[in-house]
Amino acid sequence: QVQLVESGGGVVQPGGSLRLSCAASERTLRPYYMGWFRQAPGKEREFVAAIRWSRASVDYADSVKGRFTISTDTAKNTVYLQMNSLKPEDTAVYYCAVGSASASMYYPHDYDYWGQGTQVTVSS
Repeated sequence: QVQLVESGGGVVQPGGSLRLSCAASERTLRPYYMGWFRQAPGKEREFVAAIRWSRASVDYADSVKGRFTISTDTAKNTVYLQMNSLKPEDTAVYYCAVGSASASMYYPHDYDYWGQGTQVTVSS
């Protein structure tokens, strides 16, 4: 059972930055991928960004392209989400997840394990 622990959420003003971290308790079977999703109140969980551990594939939702960057530290089994130029519409609970069995990285059902979520609030 892989455990994922997120950190780095908080309250930030529009235009500000935050970096989320997600540490995995152990190495998962490779090849695998890790992703970030978010869920705002009353909305479905949506894809934000994902990366294959081989780093051969990285992708972002259109709404965050150019503002968010996903990266990994393989030695620490950790994935990061650097979020810049934050907007009020980025406010949500952010979840990291890991999967290994799907060709897609874009849907919640592509992932096997989830973190507990961390709140990001963008407000003046």
